Amino acid sequence: MGLYPQIEPYEHGLLDVGDGNRVHWETCGNPHGKPALVLHGGPGSGCTPYFRRLFDPEAYRIVLLDQRGCGRSTPRASAYETDMSVNTTAHLLADLELLRRHLGIGRWLVWGVSWGSVLGLRYAQTHPDAVSELVLTGVTTGSDSEVALLTRGLGRIFPEAFERFVAGVPAAERGGDLAAAYHRLIESPDPEVRARAARAWTDWETAIVPAPPRSVERFEDPGFRMGFARTVTHYWGNGHFLGEGDEDGVVLRDAPLLKGIPGTLVQGSLDLGNLSGIVWRLHHAWPGSELVVVDEAGHDAGAPGVADALVAATDKYARR
Repeated sequence: MGLYPQIEPYEHGLLDVGDGNRVHWETCGNPHGKPALVLHGGPGSGCTPYFRRLFDPEAYRIVLLDQRGCGRSTPRASAYETDMSVNTTAHLLADLELLRRHLGIGRWLVWGVSWGSVLGLRYAQTHPDAVSELVLTGVTTGSDSEVALLTRGLGRIFPEAFERFVAGVPAAERGGDLAAAYHRLIESPDPEVRARAARAWTDWETAIVPAPPRSVERFEDPGFRMGFARTVTHYWGNGHFLGEGDEDGVVLRDAPLLKGIPGTLVQGSLDLGNLSGIVWRLHHAWPGSELVVVDEAGHDAGAPGVADALVAATDKYARR
């Protein structure tokens, strides 16, 4: 099927969302087309031009934004003085509603990858009248069980990398919540402590998520590396700010709230997050959802089979 040709935005801006934050957004494609919102991963990765190519530019009005603290939004999470207490899931959900109203959009298709799938699912659960469809890939739900798998459970599969990862936190904290332990290090007033912790965190992410070269290269940028590691550990170490729930989390618990919203879940068969089983359970708990499993693909929205499935999904919903 292939990707659509590269396009450039026809409009962009910085939206003042409060708390001193300005969120960068852009729109491309057809100004009169079906609105579609793109939610990037991380949290803290930022949007890339690649995401534009997953939508028919003649059919869609494609909206991309860099979530608080990352990409072209300000202030950056990489700056030590940036207040992370106003960067939570509730803040991001409110930002999406501010942007929707700012752009004069009633309902939009919501597309999300990895952390973006968590945010998209929670947005649809809490604002169902604003979401026409969901297209999600690298699906996660932000549950404690998934964080435990990614920070500790995969240590049995990658023992050498895990040994280095655990060694990066104080001995007294090695048996506890590793995401929270790394977050404390990254919030240290000592810049050398922060830098070492950010490098150790992204080294572990690189080890457990076989990624295309573009993802690995981003971690060689000290600013991106710090902002990404700070934001991820801030969310993972605080239960993704999703509220109280069991180890499987509130997103899976509230899956029945998605009834009436069509959705497509595109998942690589080699995505190690599948070991938690949550994507299958989400599919079965969400009436009207479709699960597409792509063989020999991992946690990568750019993998050929994954990209084809994502384009097929957006094409299908363009006609709806």
